[in-house]
Amino acid sequence: MESTILIIDDNPDTIRLLSAMLREQARVLFATNGMAGLEIARAQRPQLILLDLQMKSMDGFAVCERIMADPDLRHCPVIFVTAATGIDNEIACLDAGAVDFITKPLSGPVVQARVRTHLRLQAALASLDTLAHKDGLTGLHNRRFFDEQFAVEVARHRRQGAALGVALVDVDHFKLYNDHYGHQLGDECLRSVAQALAACTRRPGELVARYGGEEFVVLLPNSCGDDVLRYGDWVCEHVAALKLAHAASPVAPQVTISIGLCSLAPGTDDLPALLLEIADKALYEAKRAGRNRAMLGAPASATRLAS
Repeated sequence: MESTILIIDDNPDTIRLLSAMLREQARVLFATNGMAGLEIARAQRPQLILLDLQMKSMDGFAVCERIMADPDLRHCPVIFVTAATGIDNEIACLDAGAVDFITKPLSGPVVQARVRTHLRLQAALASLDTLAHKDGLTGLHNRRFFDEQFAVEVARHRRQGAALGVALVDVDHFKLYNDHYGHQLGDECLRSVAQALAACTRRPGELVARYGGEEFVVLLPNSCGDDVLRYGDWVCEHVAALKLAHAASPVAPQVTISIGLCSLAPGTDDLPALLLEIADKALYEAKRAGRNRAMLGAPASATRLAS
């Protein structure tokens, strides 16, 4: 996948020069002030930001401080572009959180070499990060990655005032499946269900992870109660349509799933725990109602249910 570089600089000539130097290495975006740069960075998630140190409305240090404080951006490396020289300036740039700095006047080979080095490093870190966040059996994201992204999405939905949905998915009578077919086929069953969930979870920001054992969890951004219920019904039908034989199940002759759903708009400090608690109770109700279904939970407190 092509890398993206964001240039934030209030000098159009510098932007044109850097763009010409880097267009063969990556997709280049630009902003002419700090606030616009932050907005583009949040929307595009670039692999690297080249940030001018001396800007009029908001200098590079202020922009970098906001990048480092933003959970959506703090892992994006920043290279300062500056005309200032001297060891004190270099230390200040690195202390601010930048990974490197480039001094003016700009040298094409130097700019390209430094950018190439950091793009390679980002690619290597991304590969390691992917391995660390994958479930070894199913290939889905693991619980650790879900917890990290859950916190990010809750913060984002709180800022935007949008409803966030969660789905807890459980394979019906999976212990009976393992007892009847053996653990090797049980693993194959989990992989098939995981693939079905992944196929149904492709909107921007949606995430499906293995929660533990035969349980999965799905994040459904910007989704009201009706949205998550439609998703739950669709996934139940999709998994049942796989027609994975489950001779030991009292529910159906094929593998089925039960889903507990919740959608809440932000308005409480314990939103992550509350979302999972409500979804878990809804999952219990789905099982008690006969399994092979999705049920939408409602908060017991006055917290607003998105609809």
